[in-house]
Amino acid sequence: MTATQRHWQDYRIVLATLLIYIVASLVTGSAQQARAMAPPSDTCYIYRLYLTDKQGSAHTLTQPHTFLSPRAIARRQRQHLCVDSTDLPVSARYTALIRQRGYTLIGSSKWNNTLLVATPSPTAQAALQAFPFVREVRRVYAGTLTSAAEPPMSLQTDTLQPTPSNSYGQAYAQLRQLGGDALHEAGFRGKGMLIAVVDGGFHNAQLIPALRRARVSHVRDFVYPYRDNLFHLLDHGTKVFSCMAAVDSFRYVGTAPEATYMLLRSEYGPTESLYEEDTWAMAVEYADSVGADLINASLGYALFDDDTTSHRHSDLDGHATLISHTASLLATKGILLVCSAGNAGHDSWKTLTPPADALQVLTVGAVDAHGRHASFSSVGPTADGRVKPDVVACGVGTQVVTAQGCVRPMQGTSFATPVVCGLAACLWQALPQCTATDIIRIIQASAHRYAHPDSCYGYGLPHFGRAYQQATNSCKHKATPSTN
Repeated sequence: MTATQRHWQDYRIVLATLLIYIVASLVTGSAQQARAMAPPSDTCYIYRLYLTDKQGSAHTLTQPHTFLSPRAIARRQRQHLCVDSTDLPVSARYTALIRQRGYTLIGSSKWNNTLLVATPSPTAQAALQAFPFVREVRRVYAGTLTSAAEPPMSLQTDTLQPTPSNSYGQAYAQLRQLGGDALHEAGFRGKGMLIAVVDGGFHNAQLIPALRRARVSHVRDFVYPYRDNLFHLLDHGTKVFSCMAAVDSFRYVGTAPEATYMLLRSEYGPTESLYEEDTWAMAVEYADSVGADLINASLGYALFDDDTTSHRHSDLDGHATLISHTASLLATKGILLVCSAGNAGHDSWKTLTPPADALQVLTVGAVDAHGRHASFSSVGPTADGRVKPDVVACGVGTQVVTAQGCVRPMQGTSFATPVVCGLAACLWQALPQCTATDIIRIIQASAHRYAHPDSCYGYGLPHFGRAYQQATNSCKHKATPSTN
């Protein structure tokens, strides 16, 4: 081999080595980039599976006691409502097949005939769609899920002095604005009524002195991974709960101090996603099965972290969104839903946040202590032209009991809503023969703008004392305070 030949051979070896190095670098770099772009290994993907039918259900409509409590059945019978196919639990056969394939089943909605499946796979949608009993699959969440508690808040000594002039203390103005004092004076303070509070957590609610006398029958979590203790989570639900249930004589008394309550968590605080509509549906279906008479929902969902899943204004017809479709079924089960209109009045969205657009629910907007519309309060009407909100209540400087045990003014339709919900429970206690839809109509008819509703006030400020009198006079009810 000549020197020239050896030179070219060495050159080819060097060139080949260089090419191998370049290719290897590119492959390694692509792999590193792929790992950087790939979601972390603890990412959870949640899919909503719409099922085709309920074949294989272990329950029948002739035996509703296997999936509804005696109280839930009695509530429907009292309102002449039938148990129907939506009430049947989802197919046990289908859920078993899903589990057999290794998927984690984290919930279901019988009214919507849907399943919630959690998996670490971002590409599971096609495989889930392949099940013959799955009509549609929609990803509703992608990200990490944590069950970590909120930082603890210690109770404080409230320096607020008692109000000698009335036993309601700081809560009197918001009660009196709606004529609720007349209902209470007549002996109707919510006794015998069961109210479900669906929210994001009830921090310190079991410790606050003003809530120690509150009757709580059920506490349950519907956000995966589930927690047994909801008293270490968000405090929004505590404030909402207090508007109805708190009793601290001459300092604060809520609007339904003698009612019984269920505390249910459906809100996942760190993110906003379609998943929370599913957890909300699960919570209200549970409330129905236990026998709740009313549900307070100071929650709403329109815009999500994933913009591609956000709702449109045209969706506000009471059925397009899963949460509003679920809410629109509540009255057919004999339950009165009282929900917040939303606080989007200052935002580009501006209008209602679902489920505020639902049919046969009582949607509450906010006004100040003088009855003036709060600019942050979401406005109507619905996409199909219905009047919303239905009524308004104090949502500016609403007095609530905080997680520290202190009475403080807050703002939002979230707090106007329980003020109304508690009084609706008292009114229903006074008019036990009424249906959920009757109570809605009676409350609307008592409002000060009933003859001329608009998109800001709806029918206006209701007056519960007048509502009771009008209903007893027209319907000839002979109501007496409940002794149950």
